[in-house]
Amino acid sequence: MSDRLSVLKTYKLYVGGKFPRSESGRVYEVTDHKGKWLANAPQSSRKDARDAVVAARKAFGAWSGATAYNRGQVLYRVAEMLEGRKSQFVHEVADAEGLSKSKAADQVEATIDRWVWYAGWTDKIAQVVGGGNPVAGPFFNLSSPEPTGVVAVLAPQESSFLGLVSVLAPVIATGNTAVLVASEKAPLPALSLGEVLATSDVPGGTVNILSGRTAEIAAPLAAHQDVNAIDLAGADEALAKELEIAAADNLKRVLRPQPVDDWFASPGLDRMTAFLETKTVWHPTGSLGASGSSY
Repeated sequence: MSDRLSVLKTYKLYVGGKFPRSESGRVYEVTDHKGKWLANAPQSSRKDARDAVVAARKAFGAWSGATAYNRGQVLYRVAEMLEGRKSQFVHEVADAEGLSKSKAADQVEATIDRWVWYAGWTDKIAQVVGGGNPVAGPFFNLSSPEPTGVVAVLAPQESSFLGLVSVLAPVIATGNTAVLVASEKAPLPALSLGEVLATSDVPGGTVNILSGRTAEIAAPLAAHQDVNAIDLAGADEALAKELEIAAADNLKRVLRPQPVDDWFASPGLDRMTAFLETKTVWHPTGSLGASGSSY
C-alpha cells in the first residue's frame, strides 16, 4: 500500500488570462452537499472586480472585432478541451451538487453540447436578428446586431456547470467580453473552466472568473461605469433589486433573474439577443445612391 500524500489543488481566480490569488489574500471553505471540505476558494474583493473589468474592456476591441466565424472556431476549441477533461468536471460537479457520477456525467456532456450549440450560432445570429428593412422613400435600410460591451454575469447558484455555461457562452458568442461571478456555494467547476479557457484559443481578458461572496462582488460590478450590462441569473430577489438600482446610474442593460425549471431544455436565442445592440444604416438609392454617400 502506498503512503503517498495526494497533491491538493490550489484554486485561483482567472483575470486577464492569468491566475491571480485574490488581492485581499482571503479564501473561504467550499464543501460538498454533506458538508465535507473540498477546497479553499479565493474570496474576491472589490479590487479584484475592478481589475476584471479593466481586463474585459482591454480585450473587447479584439474579440468584438474578430469575425463571427473565427469566434465560432475559438468556442468550438473550448468544447474540444472540455471533452478532454470531462472526467475532472464530472468529479467536481458530482461533489458540488450531490449527484451520482452518471447524473453528473449527463450534466457535463450537456454542458459541452451547449457550448458547441452556441459556437454554431456565432455566424448565424446576425442573419436572424438583422437584415434589410422596408422603407417608404428612395432609401434602403439595413440593421445589424453589435455586441453591447463588457457584461457582468452572475452564475446560477444551483447549477454549477450547465447553468454557468448557459449564461456565459451566449455573452461571448455574440462578441461581448465577460466578468463572471461563480456560484458562491459551488465555485470549483467555474474556476476549473478558467484553466480550460487559458489553454484554448480564447484571448486573455475575454472571460474573467471571480469567486467569493456574490453580493460583495456584484455590488461594485453593478455600479461600475465601464460595465455595460449585467445578467442577474445568480442573484436572489433582494439582491437583484439592489443591483438593478445600482446599474441604473449609467443605464446598463439588465437581464433580470428568470426562473429555469430545467437547464437541459433548449436555450433559445434570448440570452444572445439580450446583450446585442442594433445598428441601422440608411442609404439613398437611385442617382444619389450611385455617388456612394450614406448617413
